[in-house]
Amino acid sequence: MVSRERLYQTFGELLYVIAMSDGVIQKEEVETLEEILKGHPKGKDIKWSFDYESNNQNDIETLYKKIIEVFSDNGPDQEYDFMIYALTKIAEASKGISVDEKEVITNFSKDLLERFIKDIEIIKEKYH
Repeated sequence: MVSRERLYQTFGELLYVIAMSDGVIQKEEVETLEEILKGHPKGKDIKWSFDYESNNQNDIETLYKKIIEVFSDNGPDQEYDFMIYALTKIAEASKGISVDEKEVITNFSKDLLERFIKDIEIIKEKYH
């Protein structure tokens, strides 16, 4: 299991990936992010992580793979509902959801589910 601190840091990284998926972070996306995070108890930590990634301009494909690893290590979590909500709201913030943004949201759910299923299969094989 991943520490809660690491989980929230990874949320910020994922929000950076969605904001950058169309090539540039729009002002509306940042404003929406800040509004959404006001209501989250770890909003400041998540925003710090988003800002860190934004300042360092890390490669979003490499970062995305790392994000899936962390969430997979964490396992199922009720906070993922908040992540899907935040991803969707940020994607909608500037001229609606682009094809690239929709792909990130869809792939996030699909990739994480596939990873959980693979982990379950490994556990089954180990104990049978």
